[in-house]
Amino acid sequence: MAYSIVVVGTSWGGLNALRELVGKLPANFRVPTVLVQHRHRQSDHLLSTFLQERTQLTVAEVEDKMPIEPGMLFVAPPDYHLLIDRGVFALSTDPPVRYSRPSIDVTFYSAADAYGAATIGVVLTGANSDGSRGLRRIFDRDGLALVQDPTTAESPTMPSAAIRCVPAARVETIPQIAATLSELSAEPSSEGAPRLTRSPLEPGRDDVPRRTAPPGGA
Repeated sequence: MAYSIVVVGTSWGGLNALRELVGKLPANFRVPTVLVQHRHRQSDHLLSTFLQERTQLTVAEVEDKMPIEPGMLFVAPPDYHLLIDRGVFALSTDPPVRYSRPSIDVTFYSAADAYGAATIGVVLTGANSDGSRGLRRIFDRDGLALVQDPTTAESPTMPSAAIRCVPAARVETIPQIAATLSELSAEPSSEGAPRLTRSPLEPGRDDVPRRTAPPGGA
């Protein structure tokens, strides 16, 4: 199975977790990777700068209608929901979901609906259950669900909730998750051509769906 996008969600303890994860991804990692970290609405842009210092991949904070490009790490901006369509991002100021904006569930749902089985969802450390339903959506669309081992998380609540919601998720340490992503990106197809070298990008569109809340509400 070739994957087209990785979506990562984290909250409490996420700064160190993301630093470790991106620092272990190889410089030739081509799968567009979206990082959703719960942050205060008045947060500055230092998260992108902080992560850029730990990786050779290009880190960018998402802007509305920004194209999704391979070989990039995309950071969700504070105080916006981040939605994913095939080939393009959209930002929404709809109400917080589970008290969070950005909401991990919102991003995961939109990624699953846009990319289906070509989606990898990753839930890391955090102090609430945001991301668990979105990870289930990815799994139900035949995508790959990865969860940080709660015993290694600074706050085990979020990964534990994800495991309860997706019992079949692969539970790994952060180094193991990075290795899994790297192996999948390097995995050859049956024809011998490399996989995950590019996403199936489409031109930016103005009709990006604006649904932010997962079915069932916050």
